[in-house]
Amino acid sequence: MSASETAAPRSTRGRVVMLVDNGVDGDSRVQKSARSAADAGWDVVLIGRSGTTETRTWHDAEVRLIPMAAPLARRRHEFRRHWVVAPLAYPPTGIAARRKQEVKAWRADLKVRRAARKIRGGGSKASGAVLRAEEFAAKATGKWVALRNRQLAFGQRARRRLVLPSDRAYTLFWKTVMGDRSWRRLEPILWDYELAYGPVVDALKPDLIHANDFRMLGIGARAAVRAHAKGRDVKLVWDAHEFLPGVQPWQNNERWLPGNVACEREYAPYADAVITVSGSLAELLQRTHKLPARPDVVLNAPDIGHLAPGDAPDLRAACGVGPGVPLLVYSGVAAEKRGLGVMVEALPKLPGVHVAFVVGKVTAPYVVGLQKRAAELGAADRLHVVPYVPHWEVVPFLAGADVGVIPIQHFPNHEIALITKFFEYSHARLPIVVSDVRTMSETVTKTGQGEVFRADDVDDYVRAVSAVLADTARYRAAYADPELLSTWTWTAQAEVLDGVYQRLLPDRAIDPADAPAMLAS
Repeated sequence: MSASETAAPRSTRGRVVMLVDNGVDGDSRVQKSARSAADAGWDVVLIGRSGTTETRTWHDAEVRLIPMAAPLARRRHEFRRHWVVAPLAYPPTGIAARRKQEVKAWRADLKVRRAARKIRGGGSKASGAVLRAEEFAAKATGKWVALRNRQLAFGQRARRRLVLPSDRAYTLFWKTVMGDRSWRRLEPILWDYELAYGPVVDALKPDLIHANDFRMLGIGARAAVRAHAKGRDVKLVWDAHEFLPGVQPWQNNERWLPGNVACEREYAPYADAVITVSGSLAELLQRTHKLPARPDVVLNAPDIGHLAPGDAPDLRAACGVGPGVPLLVYSGVAAEKRGLGVMVEALPKLPGVHVAFVVGKVTAPYVVGLQKRAAELGAADRLHVVPYVPHWEVVPFLAGADVGVIPIQHFPNHEIALITKFFEYSHARLPIVVSDVRTMSETVTKTGQGEVFRADDVDDYVRAVSAVLADTARYRAAYADPELLSTWTWTAQAEVLDGVYQRLLPDRAIDPADAPAMLAS
């Protein structure tokens, strides 16, 4: 990397390095943050994770996707045979797949030999007896190999969850001995992130690091410490997207949550400023981490105004649904805890109503399963799955529907914030049907912009949808109040974000009169 790449250009207010644990595409909050910071005159480099090295420019912000090997994702016991849990299992060396293939090859050979014997007229009784004995042996061996393969799979699944008494004793021991530093033993994959991201951050020599969510917090904190040791004052902003203790673990093992929580607790004090997505979460974070100040709130509001009239994609065209046909839309992550199943199960009770799922991966197993279920219910033709559109196109895209649905289930993080799709539906002027999670149901009840139903209750969902479809104009009327949407825009949130940056780097503030020249340089 050349010197010109590592030093921030003089025409900018300083270099901001944003860190995110994904491939950037599909993460609208990160994309909007990078774009607005670049528009405000910062030299922005957004670092994400990818299987290959890739550099591109995205709306004046440089995006670097870096590969990350994850050898520490596999724990030591995964390289050993599980004698207690699965005593008959093959060792996890790859021999299981080889033995399975060997038996298949043996039986294939015997099949050909049996066919050749038939062509030759049968052969001797002795050769026939030998062949039958081999076929019996191959069949028996196949059953034995299958049993050992099942034992291997069972053992790996059981041990991966880390719920044996010995596993729990290990977790308790390291939490007791190391406290918040115990993540080094409980969730060692976090070192894989450090070894991939850390050198890239150091080489960029940022003035400010914007770490998105819990996995990036430690990377940003350690990079700031290394920079301070070299005499550079680097500020760290932690952007907390969720309340980590209330997250459903991303991995099905008992160490994922305590390991990541410990890491977050260790590095939260290193943040010079904390921002988050809601007032409720800001209070939780301040109380949990004993932060000296309440985190600033940057809502997940949509970015509007970047689309020329007539350029908006058409949701109904994407679904093949004409005007006048009732169309419900869900936009966002497709997962069981998001409650999409209730929308499918309700289709037989909502004749003529169509449902659109706007999701990141249309071929994901969960999505395919929902489509199969719709087919079983005789409603396959009324369920449509379409891919994401760029975040600046989301609002006009969703506006083609009649109702926006948020059917999420009760988890702590679902209770405390107005999520991205809530704001997107609102700017699309859609009536909203939402499950009875606390913050969103209270907001919908207060504004009159939709109806609330009991989470996972198909009949109550049908009631709410039917009420809205019977008088959509009544619910859309809530948007006639200009105050309702005035702060639910990314423009307003970008001002909050830039205010945080300016507070940390006061010498980098620019006179508003000079801003056009700064941005044009």
